[in-house]
Amino acid sequence: MKGGLIVLAVVVVVGLVIGAQLMGSRNELVIEKNDIDAKWAQVDVDIKRRADLIPNLIETVKGYAKQEQAVIGEVTSARAALLGAKTKDEEISTNNQLSNAVSRLLVIQENYPDLKSNQNFLQLQDELAGTENRIAVSRRDYNEAIKKYNTDVDLFPRNIAASIFGYKRDDAYFKTSEEDKKVPQVKF
Repeated sequence: MKGGLIVLAVVVVVGLVIGAQLMGSRNELVIEKNDIDAKWAQVDVDIKRRADLIPNLIETVKGYAKQEQAVIGEVTSARAALLGAKTKDEEISTNNQLSNAVSRLLVIQENYPDLKSNQNFLQLQDELAGTENRIAVSRRDYNEAIKKYNTDVDLFPRNIAASIFGYKRDDAYFKTSEEDKKVPQVKF
């Protein structure tokens, strides 16, 4: 009888330890998932800031480069697509399109000396450059948060808690496409 109670006590203690470990793992996954959401929100804020700057930049460029309507149209369309994105994947894809279009827009300034000296353009260009830097940092932080979460979802013993509580890998990374790697070209 005494031996049975000891065995029962050991089983209960082991069960409590395993249960505590599972709950600790679940709580850590919750924290990491919330961190991903917070980092995504920061990316979203930075992307929206850029989207808000672009109309002013376009208006300034329009006054100097009337024949550049194709590039201006690309930027406008990409911005509209970004603002209409419904999912993270859509937003990531449309953000990449907007980055390419903005790069081509900024290349235009090299062909218009008057535009280079326009104070409004220069100020907007500086703000946009600062915003692009913010976006790059926010993207990196977001990707790092996803990497940490995915690592925990995949590694033992947290993968047991992840599968029990329904946590799955999140593969909505910001990635550089082959098109993004190309140098923007503007032809006249």
